[in-house]
Amino acid sequence: MRACMAVAATLLLVMAYVAPACATLRISDDRGGQIGAYLARYEALRKSGERVEIDGLCASACTMLFGIIPANRICVTSQAVLEFHTAWDPTPSGDQIVNSEGNQILWSHYPGNIRRWISRHGGLRPQVLFLRGSELSAMYPACNR
Repeated sequence: MRACMAVAATLLLVMAYVAPACATLRISDDRGGQIGAYLARYEALRKSGERVEIDGLCASACTMLFGIIPANRICVTSQAVLEFHTAWDPTPSGDQIVNSEGNQILWSHYPGNIRRWISRHGGLRPQVLFLRGSELSAMYPACNR
């Protein structure tokens, strides 16, 4: 009887540990934001074991997930769109100025395939670059639904 209870307790612990890895976070309209908040969120997500499904816009700081979450836990749908641009800070007059440190953080969190794609398209700059369709699906697997 004790052995059965020990096995049952062990199975419950294993199931509790494994269950979160089966969850999937769906990103469909993430316009980005403060880099630090995204870094913290994605580090927690990486540790959780959750999978990530990109099914729409993932812009700006959102795109750092590709360098933080293991590639085998990321999938893309035909609706997925990645948006890249230079990091910036607002000025008191409402304009935007380039944040070089922010650009370094973004760049350091992109995997090689994304860095090469950005470089081929002119680098991080104020003009928005969109990665989608066949170019994106050549880099990441399609989501199974």
